[in-house]
Amino acid sequence: MSTENIEKQEYNITVYTENQIGLLTRIAIIFSRRKINIESLNTSPSEIESIHRFNIVITETREVVQKVCRQIEKQVEVLKVYFNTNEDVIWQEMALYKVPTEEIAEKALVERLLRENGARVVVIRSDYTVFETTGHREETDMLITKLQPFGLIEFVRSARIAIIKDSEGFNRKLREFERREPGHEPIENEYLNKGAKVFTM
Repeated sequence: MSTENIEKQEYNITVYTENQIGLLTRIAIIFSRRKINIESLNTSPSEIESIHRFNIVITETREVVQKVCRQIEKQVEVLKVYFNTNEDVIWQEMALYKVPTEEIAEKALVERLLRENGARVVVIRSDYTVFETTGHREETDMLITKLQPFGLIEFVRSARIAIIKDSEGFNRKLREFERREPGHEPIENEYLNKGAKVFTM
């Protein structure tokens, strides 16, 4: 067995689904039964109308990730699942930081702090100021350390959003299939039985 399968690393799982009602619970159960911790979970509209996109981040071996993805694909609403390492995707997270305005104004060179960390001011009030940054986890964590001496009040980070580098897009694959085999009338879930023909990327 190769070290690629044995060693754990971060994987980004992308799920395209027709309907997300109740699906999130079932996906969570798949991970909890295998005792896999979900490190980040984001749901959003996709590039295709009425189709949603999940981005799930876990740290596991490639073999385990493959098994989990196959199990997710068995869900009725799921059209296709992809998994990629961090090197295979372009990803970002957003973070917000709340600090006392008086402290940050008196003790910090705010302009330099913003410039060095790619941050911007979102809100300035008499009692607090909120900064925003986007980037990778280590980048957003760096600003936490720098703001702690100024009485960091609150910190929150978003779930990860990611785009697959070498993908031509799920939308294109779906449209190509529709041109090759157009349906006579709309049928709910009509693509689910065509998986191998449509959803290779």
